[in-house]
Amino acid sequence: MTVMAERALSRMSVDVFERIAEFAEREDETVRFEFIDGRIGLRKVTNGNHSEITMWLIRQCMQARPELNLYPGQGLKVEAYRNGRALPDGALAPVDHFLGQGDWADPDGVLMTVEITSYDSDTHDRDRVEKPRGYAEAGVPVYLLIDREHASVVVHSNPDPEIGYRDVHTVKIGETVTLPDPVGITLDTGRLKPYMD
Repeated sequence: MTVMAERALSRMSVDVFERIAEFAEREDETVRFEFIDGRIGLRKVTNGNHSEITMWLIRQCMQARPELNLYPGQGLKVEAYRNGRALPDGALAPVDHFLGQGDWADPDGVLMTVEITSYDSDTHDRDRVEKPRGYAEAGVPVYLLIDREHASVVVHSNPDPEIGYRDVHTVKIGETVTLPDPVGITLDTGRLKPYMD
């Protein structure tokens, strides 16, 4: 198969995915769909602890960097050729950055993506393997993973589209971590201890 034919097939697959996701989400608002690494994934509505972590992080980002918003659930075009579709728990970008971009925005200008692990069978592949690779390929400078299963915060930075993030730093919940530039926010993760369930 030629490179042109492969790209056409990938675009067609993304188009089909977007139609399926749009229809399914109209029928059932409790689920959202992603398309990463050539496969469709299902994201269920989060629980209270997951939502509390999201809100805590939104407050931290807004206090430290008021010129930025942490957008929960903004769809992004990811992977090397933007053929993937990811729904990060948060996308840090300038205020009004996603204005007029629709359900699946280009990641250019996004400073950081955030994922908070869930207790489901896909969380390892989705949040620890596929998404870091997809975000790095798309050039997102920082990927923050709040890993409830391991009670840790994992900061990925220095993206390389061929190998993923070159730098990965892990701290236990309760420690302080500074998110590298261009984010430049310091987080005291002690507040997250009650939400690890």
